[in-house]
Amino acid sequence: MGEYTKLHDVADLKRRFREVIADEEEIRVVVGLPPERSVAKVIHAIDEYARQFIARSPFVFVASVGSDGMVNVSPKGDPPGFVRVLDDRTLAIPDRPGNRRIDTFRNVLVNPSVGLIFIIPGVTYTLRVCGDAIVVRDHEVREALSVNQKLPEHVLVVGVRRVLSHCPKCMIRCALWRPDAWPDTTGLPSFAEMLVAHGKLAETVEEMQAVVESGNRERLY
Repeated sequence: MGEYTKLHDVADLKRRFREVIADEEEIRVVVGLPPERSVAKVIHAIDEYARQFIARSPFVFVASVGSDGMVNVSPKGDPPGFVRVLDDRTLAIPDRPGNRRIDTFRNVLVNPSVGLIFIIPGVTYTLRVCGDAIVVRDHEVREALSVNQKLPEHVLVVGVRRVLSHCPKCMIRCALWRPDAWPDTTGLPSFAEMLVAHGKLAETVEEMQAVVESGNRERLY
Protein backbone atom coordinates (compact mmCIF):
# COMPACT_ATOMS: atom_id res chain seq x y z
CA MET A 1 0.00 0.00 0.00
CA GLY A 2 3.07 2.20 0.10
CA GLU A 3 2.22 4.03 3.33
CA TYR A 4 5.64 3.41 4.89
CA THR A 5 8.04 6.36 4.72
CA LYS A 6 11.62 5.73 5.78
CA LEU A 7 12.33 8.34 8.44
CA HIS A 8 15.86 7.23 9.22
CA ASP A 9 18.21 4.37 8.47
CA VAL A 10 20.51 2.31 10.67
CA ALA A 11 23.43 4.64 9.98
CA ASP A 12 21.43 7.55 11.42
CA LEU A 13 20.73 5.53 14.56
CA LYS A 14 24.36 4.52 14.97
CA ARG A 15 25.50 8.13 14.88
CA ARG A 16 23.36 8.87 17.94
CA PHE A 17 25.12 6.38 20.24
CA ARG A 18 28.72 5.77 21.32
CA GLU A 19 28.77 2.02 22.02
CA VAL A 20 27.01 0.24 19.18
CA ILE A 21 27.32 -3.54 19.07
CA ALA A 22 28.73 -4.85 15.78
CA ASP A 23 28.59 -8.63 16.17
CA GLU A 24 27.27 -11.44 18.34
CA GLU A 25 30.60 -12.04 20.06
CA GLU A 26 30.42 -8.60 21.70
CA ILE A 27 27.08 -9.57 23.20
CA ARG A 28 28.29 -13.02 24.26
CA VAL A 29 31.18 -11.48 26.19
CA VAL A 30 28.59 -9.80 28.40
CA VAL A 31 25.71 -12.30 28.60
CA GLY A 32 27.60 -15.57 28.09
CA LEU A 33 26.34 -18.70 26.37
CA PRO A 34 22.82 -20.09 26.89
CA PRO A 35 22.47 -23.09 29.20
CA GLU A 36 22.00 -26.40 27.43
CA ARG A 37 18.35 -26.63 28.50
CA SER A 38 17.60 -23.35 26.69
CA VAL A 39 19.03 -24.74 23.46
CA ALA A 40 17.56 -28.22 23.83
CA LYS A 41 13.99 -27.00 24.45
CA VAL A 42 13.44 -26.17 20.76
CA ILE A 43 11.31 -28.80 19.02
CA HIS A 44 10.05 -28.94 15.44
CA ALA A 45 6.46 -30.05 15.78
CA ILE A 46 3.40 -29.49 17.96
CA ASP A 47 3.71 -32.12 20.69
CA GLU A 48 1.14 -32.84 23.41
CA TYR A 49 2.51 -30.12 25.71
CA ALA A 50 2.32 -27.45 23.04
CA ARG A 51 -1.07 -28.73 21.92
CA GLN A 52 -2.46 -28.29 25.45
CA PHE A 53 -1.10 -24.76 25.69
CA ILE A 54 -2.60 -23.72 22.33
CA ALA A 55 -5.94 -25.28 23.29
CA ARG A 56 -6.13 -22.99 26.33
CA SER A 57 -4.82 -19.82 24.72
CA PRO A 58 -7.31 -17.07 23.79
CA PHE A 59 -4.65 -14.71 22.45
CA VAL A 60 -1.72 -14.87 20.02
CA PHE A 61 0.63 -12.31 18.51
CA VAL A 62 1.48 -12.91 14.84
CA ALA A 63 4.66 -11.36 13.46
CA SER A 64 5.34 -11.09 9.73
CA VAL A 65 7.67 -9.20 7.41
CA GLY A 66 6.66 -7.25 4.31
CA SER A 67 8.42 -6.75 1.00
CA ASP A 68 9.83 -3.45 2.31
CA GLY A 69 11.44 -5.20 5.29
CA MET A 70 9.02 -3.71 7.81
CA VAL A 71 8.03 -6.06 10.61
CA ASN A 72 4.35 -6.18 11.58
CA VAL A 73 2.98 -7.71 14.78
CA SER A 74 -0.75 -8.35 14.79
CA PRO A 75 -2.76 -9.39 17.88
CA LYS A 76 -5.39 -12.10 17.44
CA GLY A 77 -7.92 -13.05 20.09
CA ASP A 78 -10.95 -15.31 20.39
CA PRO A 79 -12.30 -18.00 22.76
CA PRO A 80 -9.56 -20.33 24.10
CA GLY A 81 -8.43 -22.81 21.50
CA PHE A 82 -9.44 -20.64 18.55
CA VAL A 83 -6.12 -21.48 16.88
CA ARG A 84 -6.71 -24.99 15.62
CA VAL A 85 -3.99 -27.66 15.53
CA LEU A 86 -4.65 -29.43 12.23
CA ASP A 87 -1.78 -31.84 12.81
CA ASP A 88 1.57 -31.79 14.57
CA ARG A 89 3.07 -29.49 11.94
CA THR A 90 0.11 -27.33 10.92
CA LEU A 91 -1.88 -24.58 12.65
CA ALA A 92 -4.96 -22.71 11.43
CA ILE A 93 -5.74 -19.17 12.59
CA PRO A 94 -9.16 -17.70 11.65
CA ASP A 95 -9.35 -14.13 10.39
CA ARG A 96 -12.21 -12.24 12.02
CA PRO A 97 -13.68 -8.89 10.85
CA GLY A 98 -11.26 -6.04 11.53
CA ASN A 99 -9.94 -2.87 9.95
CA ARG A 100 -9.37 -4.49 6.53
CA ARG A 101 -5.70 -3.48 6.46
CA ILE A 102 -4.78 -7.19 6.03
CA ASP A 103 -1.16 -6.37 6.96
CA THR A 104 -0.33 -9.97 7.86
CA PHE A 105 -1.93 -11.36 4.70
CA ARG A 106 -0.13 -8.86 2.46
CA ASN A 107 3.14 -9.75 4.12
CA VAL A 108 2.88 -13.54 3.89
CA LEU A 109 1.95 -13.29 0.20
CA VAL A 110 5.49 -12.05 -0.43
CA ASN A 111 7.33 -13.50 2.60
CA PRO A 112 5.75 -16.56 4.25
CA SER A 113 7.87 -16.45 7.43
CA VAL A 114 5.85 -15.80 10.58
CA GLY A 115 6.40 -15.88 14.33
CA LEU A 116 3.70 -16.54 16.93
CA ILE A 117 3.55 -15.96 20.68
CA PHE A 118 0.66 -17.64 22.50
CA ILE A 119 -0.51 -16.21 25.83
CA ILE A 120 -2.82 -17.62 28.51
CA PRO A 121 -4.15 -15.16 31.12
CA GLY A 122 -2.68 -15.91 34.52
CA VAL A 123 0.07 -18.14 33.11
CA THR A 124 3.50 -16.54 33.24
CA TYR A 125 5.29 -18.55 30.55
CA THR A 126 4.44 -18.31 26.86
CA LEU A 127 4.69 -20.52 23.80
CA ARG A 128 6.58 -19.43 20.70
CA VAL A 129 6.07 -20.92 17.26
CA CYS A 130 7.92 -20.07 14.03
CA GLY A 131 7.02 -21.26 10.56
CA ASP A 132 5.78 -20.44 7.09
CA ALA A 133 2.24 -19.28 6.37
CA ILE A 134 -0.28 -19.25 3.55
CA VAL A 135 -3.76 -17.75 3.27
CA VAL A 136 -6.59 -20.18 2.41
CA ARG A 137 -10.36 -20.14 1.86
CA ASP A 138 -11.08 -23.89 1.99
CA HIS A 139 -14.70 -24.17 3.10
CA GLU A 140 -14.17 -27.11 5.44
CA VAL A 141 -11.37 -25.30 7.25
CA ARG A 142 -13.39 -22.09 7.55
CA GLU A 143 -16.42 -24.04 8.74
CA ALA A 144 -14.40 -25.75 11.47
CA LEU A 145 -13.37 -22.31 12.74
CA SER A 146 -16.83 -20.73 12.68
CA VAL A 147 -18.30 -18.91 15.69
CA ASN A 148 -22.02 -18.26 16.03
CA GLN A 149 -22.40 -19.96 12.64
CA LYS A 150 -20.29 -17.23 11.06
CA LEU A 151 -17.34 -18.49 9.03
CA PRO A 152 -14.10 -16.53 8.77
CA GLU A 153 -13.53 -15.31 5.22
CA HIS A 154 -9.90 -16.38 5.29
CA VAL A 155 -7.65 -18.60 7.40
CA LEU A 156 -3.94 -18.20 8.02
CA VAL A 157 -2.42 -21.68 7.86
CA VAL A 158 1.03 -22.02 9.43
CA GLY A 159 3.47 -24.79 8.65
CA VAL A 160 5.39 -25.23 11.90
CA ARG A 161 9.19 -25.18 11.88
CA ARG A 162 10.13 -24.37 15.48
CA VAL A 163 8.33 -24.55 18.83
CA LEU A 164 9.68 -23.45 22.20
CA SER A 165 8.42 -22.35 25.59
CA HIS A 166 9.53 -18.95 26.85
CA CYS A 167 10.50 -18.41 30.48
CA PRO A 168 8.22 -16.38 32.81
CA LYS A 169 10.70 -13.68 33.87
CA CYS A 170 9.24 -10.99 31.61
CA MET A 171 5.72 -11.65 32.94
CA ILE A 172 6.97 -11.60 36.51
CA ARG A 173 8.90 -8.37 36.01
CA CYS A 174 5.93 -6.52 34.53
CA ALA A 175 3.36 -8.10 36.90
CA LEU A 176 1.07 -8.48 33.90
CA TRP A 177 -1.46 -10.68 35.69
CA ARG A 178 -1.46 -8.72 38.96
CA PRO A 179 -4.24 -6.09 38.90
CA ASP A 180 -2.80 -4.38 41.97
CA ALA A 181 0.38 -3.64 39.99
CA TRP A 182 -1.31 -2.37 36.83
CA PRO A 183 -0.46 1.22 35.82
CA ASP A 184 -2.81 4.14 36.36
CA THR A 185 -4.56 4.79 33.03
CA THR A 186 -6.15 8.06 34.09
CA GLY A 187 -5.83 10.52 31.20
CA LEU A 188 -4.76 7.85 28.72
CA PRO A 189 -6.03 8.76 25.22
CA SER A 190 -8.89 6.58 24.03
CA PHE A 191 -8.69 4.50 20.86
CA ALA A 192 -11.02 7.00 19.21
CA GLU A 193 -8.77 9.92 20.19
CA MET A 194 -5.74 8.19 18.70
CA LEU A 195 -7.58 7.43 15.48
CA VAL A 196 -8.64 11.04 15.04
CA ALA A 197 -5.20 12.43 15.92
CA HIS A 198 -3.06 9.99 13.95
CA GLY A 199 -5.34 9.90 10.91
CA LYS A 200 -6.09 13.65 11.00
CA LEU A 201 -9.73 12.67 10.59
CA ALA A 202 -12.58 15.07 9.97
CA GLU A 203 -14.77 13.21 12.47
CA THR A 204 -14.90 14.37 16.07
CA VAL A 205 -13.68 12.10 18.85
CA GLU A 206 -17.29 11.56 19.89
CA GLU A 207 -18.28 10.54 16.36
CA MET A 208 -15.34 8.18 16.09
CA GLN A 209 -16.13 6.70 19.50
CA ALA A 210 -19.61 5.86 18.22
CA VAL A 211 -18.08 4.14 15.19
CA VAL A 212 -15.74 2.12 17.43
CA GLU A 213 -18.53 1.06 19.76
CA SER A 214 -20.75 0.07 16.83
CA GLY A 215 -17.99 -2.09 15.38
CA ASN A 216 -17.36 -3.71 18.75
CA ARG A 217 -21.03 -4.65 19.00
CA GLU A 218 -21.80 -5.65 15.43
CA ARG A 219 -18.57 -6.79 13.74
CA LEU A 220 -16.94 -9.27 16.12
CA TYR A 221 -17.74 -12.17 13.75
